[in-house]
Amino acid sequence: MGELTKLRAAPRVRKAKVAAVDKADLPLGQILDGDCVARMRELPDNSVDLVFADPPYNLQLGGDLNRPDGSHVDAVTNDWDRFDSFATYDAFTRAWLAECQRVLKPDGALWVIGSYHNIYRVGAVLQDLGFWILNDIVWRKTNPMPNFRGTRFTNAHETLIWASQGEKARYQFNYRAMKTLNDELQMRSDWTFPICSGGERLKGEDGHKAHPTQKPEALLYRVLLATTEAGDVVLDPFFGTGTTGAIAKRLGREWIGCEREESYRKVAMVRIEKELPLDESALTTMQSRKSQPRVAFGAVVEAGLLKPGTQLFDKKRLWTATVRADGSIECGKEIGSIHGVGKELQGAPSCNGWTFWHYEHGGEVKPIDAARGLYLLASED
Repeated sequence: MGELTKLRAAPRVRKAKVAAVDKADLPLGQILDGDCVARMRELPDNSVDLVFADPPYNLQLGGDLNRPDGSHVDAVTNDWDRFDSFATYDAFTRAWLAECQRVLKPDGALWVIGSYHNIYRVGAVLQDLGFWILNDIVWRKTNPMPNFRGTRFTNAHETLIWASQGEKARYQFNYRAMKTLNDELQMRSDWTFPICSGGERLKGEDGHKAHPTQKPEALLYRVLLATTEAGDVVLDPFFGTGTTGAIAKRLGREWIGCEREESYRKVAMVRIEKELPLDESALTTMQSRKSQPRVAFGAVVEAGLLKPGTQLFDKKRLWTATVRADGSIECGKEIGSIHGVGKELQGAPSCNGWTFWHYEHGGEVKPIDAARGLYLLASED
């Protein structure tokens, strides 16, 4: 067992006490058609664990954009991305963020993605509303669209804001899972993914891309794996072609979408219906060490999972220690805790005895952390 367990929240993370909302009262697995603000008003207070929002960027594009060879660039020129002024855009932003704030649980969180055209305005509004910014994530695109006119730097990134409900609010963060995903290095705030292209890029009936700003699945996979757990409800107020819903279904999360464009809704539903959820065993992830209940080695000895007299050894078998009745261990002249003895033997500033010491069971060598895992399982039962 060790650190492999089902997604579980750290003690500092979960869960604030609020009146429970029956999931049967939520439109789970549905795309709500129409204006997102109006449709979110139909949702109960404190009913959503996470919001992922990919709002209009208000790109303010003027005229057609062409490549040096004269060919047309398929840019974002849709009506849904047009606003009369910054004031109009700010009012729109405040309206949908306020509804997100209402439907989010006190320990829920918000992700919003944007470009330099809008993300600073969105960030100011969400701070004015009382959200607390936890991180800004830079999505660096490996294959960005060039700056065809050669008048600016190539715009090769977008920014995501991750925010909690307030400075003191609790929130979900699967730190250990992210570190494991990143080859045992802390996950950084700069993420590198290609833009959505190739087979992942959805096409409409006319053969053209179904949505101009479809996000890569890898981006949503990381967001949901990092900040939700299985069974959580994820709301996407700008659902588009359903990337959030597809990844939520894959990872065993519930989802609700809002989308006013019928063509996007049709493509999204076809896509999500084809998505297969992962087996429960595949959803097992690395739990944060901080989220494990503290267990004394003596409790494991008391429970008979490691009996007094059991021989422990380090992975290289340089040292052998004997388990004593009081949960201490003895190695030559060194007597003390599993951590203290390991520290002294190595001359190290510290030692995690749970992973340093091993034992044999049924002909198999295991870290004593495996015995702690068995203890925790028995405690849950």
